[in-house]
Amino acid sequence: MITIKVNIKQLVLFIAVYILSLPLSAQTKQWTLEECIRYAIEHNITVKRMEIQKNTAEVDVNTAQMSRLPNLNASVGPTWNFGRVQSDTGTYKVQNQFSTSFSIGSSIPIFTGFRIPNEIARNKLVLQAATENLAKAKDDLSLSVASLFLQVMFNKELVKISESQLALSEEQVQRTKILVDAGKVPASQLYDIKAQVANDRVSLIQAENDLNLALLGLRQSLELEKEIEFDIFVPDMNNIVEENMSSIQPVNVIFDNAVQTKPVVKAQEYMAESAEKALKIAQSGYLPTLNLSLGYGTSYYYLYIKNFPNRSFLDQLKSKAGQYIGFDLSIPIFNRFSVRNQVRSARFNIKDQQLALENVKKDLYKEIQTAYLNAVASQAKYTASLDAVASTSEAFRLAQERYEVGKSSVFEFNEARAKLIQSQLQQAQAKYDYIFRAKILDFYNGIPIKF
Repeated sequence: MITIKVNIKQLVLFIAVYILSLPLSAQTKQWTLEECIRYAIEHNITVKRMEIQKNTAEVDVNTAQMSRLPNLNASVGPTWNFGRVQSDTGTYKVQNQFSTSFSIGSSIPIFTGFRIPNEIARNKLVLQAATENLAKAKDDLSLSVASLFLQVMFNKELVKISESQLALSEEQVQRTKILVDAGKVPASQLYDIKAQVANDRVSLIQAENDLNLALLGLRQSLELEKEIEFDIFVPDMNNIVEENMSSIQPVNVIFDNAVQTKPVVKAQEYMAESAEKALKIAQSGYLPTLNLSLGYGTSYYYLYIKNFPNRSFLDQLKSKAGQYIGFDLSIPIFNRFSVRNQVRSARFNIKDQQLALENVKKDLYKEIQTAYLNAVASQAKYTASLDAVASTSEAFRLAQERYEVGKSSVFEFNEARAKLIQSQLQQAQAKYDYIFRAKILDFYNGIPIKF
């Protein structure tokens, strides 16, 4: 017989090291709300499209800024003439010839009726509006992810409630067997409690399925890859009333903060300002414009006549070269009322954008009013649910004591338990509803959503 001496401390150390060395990928990562929101913003298609719109607005700003620069264009015009044509001396003859011209010119805007600076200013405002619209898309997505995250937390709590009720029912089966064997209760109560165990298993399966669906909804909102295992980190929610008490502020206070911070308001303010710049752009059509033009040109002729001494290509380019510089002043006199109508349309657009801004603020105030009332009601509902759970828990405890000594029936026991379960479910629903309502008020206050 071979005896092997084992050092217990070394064995425990070896096992611990081995477990820690296992690949972390085998464990499912638990995502916090902040991680979910950050990932969703990085991968959401709507947000990406809003980023493209912002980039397009940046290009428009650059285009307007570059319109101050001179342009530069070159041209080459080869021509073959047959029959009666104009020669390089200006006379007309019947002959076949080839000619080409070369030119390069530039035009520099000197005065454009203030159109260019107003276009730059308008496009910058449109860019700022696009930036705020992008921020709004991120805010809306954050709120949606937070709602789905809370739904997962709620379903996780329902699973725990279902598991505890199933464990309680299974425990009662064993206690009922003892009572039946002792002759204190009829055997029918044992079958009734076993039936309750089966019902509790069905409830647990349903709760687990609802949790999986909630996780799927959150996963889809994140545009999460299929290969990534997904679960959430559930933070401590024991003192939710105290922690979120500061969120419930007067409606006017929240509204004043929202007007200053919410992207939906700022974006519309920028659009209203851009409409005023658009009016100035339209009014620039009443003013004259002045451009400076300058350029260089030359030409080359070749006659298809036998024994005709055509001059060389380089010699002609040099001898026929010419330069020019000039000013182009354009004074609008009558343009079929197009400028007048553009100005009128721009004024209408200003009024429309101002009304849109007013409407945005009114809608925002209504939303905050509704959110405030919902938060106050959900807080009161959650507080009441705590009392309900305390009362039904005590009633169930008394019913359980009576049942275990054979002084009550299984129906009375199940009735007390059903009331307890109902109050627990209502408490869980009230808790997460209150959290979400409080976070909505934080959202309007410009406070990042976090647990």
